[in-house]
Amino acid sequence: MCYKSHVCYLSLAGPKMENSETSPPSRPLAVPDRGMLRPLGPLGQMSESPRACKHKERPSKSPRKRRDGKRSQRRGGDHEQLLWEIERRRLPGQPEHLETCGSASDAAESSPKRRAHFLHGPYPATHFGPKACILPNPTSVMHIQDPASQRLTWNKPPVNVLVIRKIRDESLVEPFKELCRFLVEDKQMMVYVERRVADDATLSKDEAFCSIRNQLCTFREGYDDISDCIDLIICLGGDGTLLYASSLFQGSVPPVMAFHLGSLGFLTPFKFESYKTEVAKVFEGNAAITLRSRLKVKVVKDMLQRTGEPPYSGGPQQQPEHNGLLPHGHTNTDAGKVTLQLQVLNEVVVDRGPSSYLSNVDLYLDGRLITSVQGDGLIVSTPTGSTAYAAAAGASMIHPNVPAIMVTPICPHSLSFRPIVVPAGVELMITLSPDARNTAWVSFDGRKRQEIQHGDCIKITTSCYPVPSICCHDLVYDWFESLAQCLHWNVRKRQARLADASDSSDTEN
Repeated sequence: MCYKSHVCYLSLAGPKMENSETSPPSRPLAVPDRGMLRPLGPLGQMSESPRACKHKERPSKSPRKRRDGKRSQRRGGDHEQLLWEIERRRLPGQPEHLETCGSASDAAESSPKRRAHFLHGPYPATHFGPKACILPNPTSVMHIQDPASQRLTWNKPPVNVLVIRKIRDESLVEPFKELCRFLVEDKQMMVYVERRVADDATLSKDEAFCSIRNQLCTFREGYDDISDCIDLIICLGGDGTLLYASSLFQGSVPPVMAFHLGSLGFLTPFKFESYKTEVAKVFEGNAAITLRSRLKVKVVKDMLQRTGEPPYSGGPQQQPEHNGLLPHGHTNTDAGKVTLQLQVLNEVVVDRGPSSYLSNVDLYLDGRLITSVQGDGLIVSTPTGSTAYAAAAGASMIHPNVPAIMVTPICPHSLSFRPIVVPAGVELMITLSPDARNTAWVSFDGRKRQEIQHGDCIKITTSCYPVPSICCHDLVYDWFESLAQCLHWNVRKRQARLADASDSSDTEN
């Protein structure tokens, strides 16, 4: 039995390959017909299924098919030469006969003449040796897009723009007014801002800005739902403004353009000095974007065990708060439990809170107990969050396009507990250990801090709603530029060269 794949391979333009025998397979792309294609052979040729071969062997009756048949006969010599070349380059252990139902032109196009240029690794082969293969799963659909080809486009021209400004920073008032005036007067956009930003005393006293201020649409977090009416998000400030923008959208997130007007600016690649040019480019489309994965977090609290009473049966607006904030529209009650669901961009942090005892929590992966964490706490982060709290706790820094979840202990009481990286599709669950001496506390991107007691659990997996962050240059350059400029990655004084080679100890007799 063969594993019929739902993907094909596409080799992007790049430098010519010196040795085509060791070239990796090309980029997988989804194709509409599953039954007519099978995985690439070891040399990268696309082969068709036996059903497709039989269909081609039938005599064609229409004139068009007869003309196509004559053309294929004329190309027969080239096809045989190509097959001879494939057989000559066959590696030991590969099958001797490759299916040759495809045309010579198709095989030539898929021949590995150029090195593929992409960020994800090559799609793995699904056959192992002469008789083993992956068990077919008809419900799975695989579609992998090259991150280097991720470009922003607009189905319709953008109209509604959400501007998020860092509050309690008077230096951002003038950039905020300039941007709003540009969007309203020059671009005829509908601008949305928070009510507390629009009600700022500095803006209220500015008579020249009064006409623009009256045209702004305002909203309140937790009360007004703007998720279905925003086309573009523009952030003015630091990394916290982008985290806050992510928290406003618990489903699909509009593209985010972040200007560096804060303190660190790791996630804000744009300079405000050229905001008119940069914003105009984004409105035109074809900008590079980074899909920053988020975590889908579900906190289940056993209120019946905690209070001895079932949870409040009123609506979300009447539901009481327990150990922190419960955002409107993200709670439900079932069998004495309260569920809080959130989308997290950076990390979920579980710590010991104000207690002096060690935090003692159990970590499960897909329902199986992996380990118990004894220390100050645990960080579960996205690749975007790997350069935040996780980096301070000793974790590696991961590029945002790597599909993964990082698990990093905070000051573990064990010398062998190192940070780990798990696949993005797993589900992690964190609970208090039965013998824990104290409760634990959890926060989500530094907000909505909650207390976790016995009977509560935290379920974490990768969300299907990433944050499309617009790049200033490209997703590789921007990331390494942020590492160098913000974190001073691998910065040290250069070693001086030797004045004379004879000074080296290696040359001494």
